[in-house]
Amino acid sequence: MPDLFSIDEVGILQQQLSEIFEQEREEIWRETSGAVRTVFAAHRFNDAFGRLGRHPKLIGPVTLLLDGPVYMHQYKINAKAAFEGDVWQWHQDYGTWARDDEMPEPRAMNIALFLDDVTEFNGPLYLIPRTHTQGVIDAGHDRATTSYPLWSLDKDTVARLADQHSIVAPKGRAGSVLMFHSNLVHASAPNISPWDRVIVYLSLCHVDNHIRKFSRPEWIAHRDFAPIEPLENDCLLQLLNKT
Repeated sequence: MPDLFSIDEVGILQQQLSEIFEQEREEIWRETSGAVRTVFAAHRFNDAFGRLGRHPKLIGPVTLLLDGPVYMHQYKINAKAAFEGDVWQWHQDYGTWARDDEMPEPRAMNIALFLDDVTEFNGPLYLIPRTHTQGVIDAGHDRATTSYPLWSLDKDTVARLADQHSIVAPKGRAGSVLMFHSNLVHASAPNISPWDRVIVYLSLCHVDNHIRKFSRPEWIAHRDFAPIEPLENDCLLQLLNKT
């Protein structure tokens, strides 16, 4: 969904990033270089990103596709700093949610907002189309490749799937939104370009499909299963009137 959010709305969120990235808190994971890799649960400690987590432009489409109210299973700001952003291995999100959190079914989706222009150079997401139809694929728990442990697919599996379905890399201007099924196989390459790439992900789950296992920290796999009540369509722009 290209240009779903305006330049002003994106700018409000971009202005918060430096302050968030400078914080030292358990929700912020960093690359070995010290650059921010992921900020979990920013909607809990930042007003602008809290509003984004209840924005009707994001909540509405997922509610329609999942046929009912949704709660926030996970909220991430994924950053790929210029020259330093590291790889995300090939994986399915629901594979992790099923194994680590005991989410009953893949009745959950990701909806992502680009806060930077995403190009072929700065670490775009790689998707293997139609792999969401194959259920949960065997995966190994990779705790070594990067700073964030992930249930990742082996090379032979990825090669087979890519031969069958090819690979796409959605790109777009800041303000564009991407939505994809929680079983879709995806990854992203390192960012060795001179341009940052920041994407915000809301992982939304139908309230009846909430997780049953609570082994991971609450700020990674949330335990508030109340339906999200969307705010007004101009909820981000209202912050301009406060400054």
